[in-house]
Parts: sequence; C-alpha cells; structure tokens
Amino acid sequence: MDETTVREPREGGTAARELRVAGTPVASYVWEPDLPATDSPRPYLHPVRTLAGTAVTEFRPDDHVHHLGVSLAIADVGAVNFWGGRTFVRDRGATWLDDHGHQRHDAFAELDGGFREALTWIGPDGATVAIEERTVLARPVIGTVPADVWALDFSFALTVTEPLEIKSSACKGRPGAGYGGFFWRAPRDAAGLAVFTAEAEGETDVHGSVTPWLALVSDAWSLVFVQAGPVDPWFVRVAEYPGVGPALAWDRPLAVADTLRRRVVTVVADGRLDRAAAAKLAAELGDPLPPAVRPSEADLMIGDL
Repeated sequence: MDETTVREPREGGTAARELRVAGTPVASYVWEPDLPATDSPRPYLHPVRTLAGTAVTEFRPDDHVHHLGVSLAIADVGAVNFWGGRTFVRDRGATWLDDHGHQRHDAFAELDGGFREALTWIGPDGATVAIEERTVLARPVIGTVPADVWALDFSFALTVTEPLEIKSSACKGRPGAGYGGFFWRAPRDAAGLAVFTAEAEGETDVHGSVTPWLALVSDAWSLVFVQAGPVDPWFVRVAEYPGVGPALAWDRPLAVADTLRRRVVTVVADGRLDRAAAAKLAAELGDPLPPAVRPSEADLMIGDL
C-alpha cells in the first residue's frame, strides 16, 4: 500500500509529510511553509523525485524565487496575488504591490496513497477569498512500458466566497503570460530539455496549445502532464527556465461564481521518453480514478495528523 508519513520540517518549511510509492519516497509535501509574504506562501511539493531518486522539481530558484516546486498558484484571484512576486499592471508593467495572499492549511483526511486537504485562501487584509478542497495522491503506474514510473494525481475544488474573476498577466496586456493554476517548476540545470505534445514540438509551438497531454523531458527524467477533465491552454517555458502548467485564464479573465474544479495527473519517469511512450502513458491516465468523494467533517483532521 502506498502511504504518507508526517515528519519534521526540511528546506523552507515548518511542517511536511512524505509521499511514497511501494515504500519508495517520491515527494515531500510542505503544508505549513515558512516563506516571505511576497512569495504568496502556500503548500507545495518539493522535492519530487523519480523512483530512482532523481529530483524533478526546483524550489525558490534565483530566477523566480516564488516558484515553489509543484504548487497551485494564481496571479490574480479577485485582485489578490496568489502567485508571488510582482503583479503585472496594465501600462505599468511588473510592479510590487501589497496584494499578496496566502493559502492556509486547515485539515487533512487520509486516503490510500495520499490525502485530501482543506485550505483557506486569505487576502492581504485577512479576509477569506476562497476555500479549497485539494486531493494529492502518489501511486504506481501498472502495466506500462517503461516500468519505472509513478503518477502524481493533483486535483482541487476552489470555492469563492463571492463571484470574482481569475486573471493572468496576459489578461492585463503581457502577451503569452497566461500562467496561473497548477504549476510545475522543473530543474533548470537538466540536460537535453525538450517539450512536445501529440501534435507539436518545441516551446514556441506547444506554448498556448490546447491538448490533453504534454511532455517535458530531459536526458535523466521525463514528465507527462495529463489534464483529466476540462482542458486549458498549456503555459510552457523551456529556454528561460523549465516550467509547465495549464493556464486557467490564458488571455481573458475566467469568471468564477461558485466552485472551480481541475485535475492534473503527472507521470514521473526515469530516463527520456519519446512521443510514442508518452502518448501511451497519457492514454492510460486520461481518466485514472473516479471523482473523489467528499469526506465528511469528521474525516478531516485539523492541524497535525
């Protein structure tokens, strides 16, 4: 059985838990981070590793210190910055504002291979902007070639306290900067970085494409991202830094009146996958698990496990 364990803090965090696949540690989830307000503090996964132990995430790199391994980060949720760093302002550009929010961990519910988490998204004034139910699972991928792969299943339901708009910097006039949502920052020093989908190859052609899966590969590791549900345009960086995530508000605001739901399943593999292998894995994981059943209030455990 896959499992998670609670342990003492490590890099950047004050409370974390470890995800395992068949007894092998594959990811650390820091749920109570110790970060500056300008990073828009939030839970994150780092390090995430292949089954052979190769790291496939980067934490607070010099080029973007608010990139936190794997996290759910949005540049503008009702005018609150839950991405970190500067805010893009139309006709002014990237600007430091006192608009940073944070995500507060409230409770865990245990699941086989991971957990369900309750969180509150809080603005700079202390007001609740949204509440979230997040599910994070680490599990083996059975019957695949190659065999040395596992999958990170990350889903969320974000319920706003009042109708609002989610925006990206692209919505405010910065072309191509549609980032915001599930985001994976990969190691910059990886050799042989490349990105492709079933239809296209290279950052220029893949960035902004709308397709169910995308692969980011290097000589040492491969990541295959699968949108299991609504398919958003892909935000992709390779030349400047390696980062991938579905863009919730690619070039226009996303109106949210109640609850926003998304799910991304990521295959983590040792070695370099080609298009055929990535496509096979993506097809197998297109709808890997039934929708999660919402736990009862009694199932949620506040604070420590």
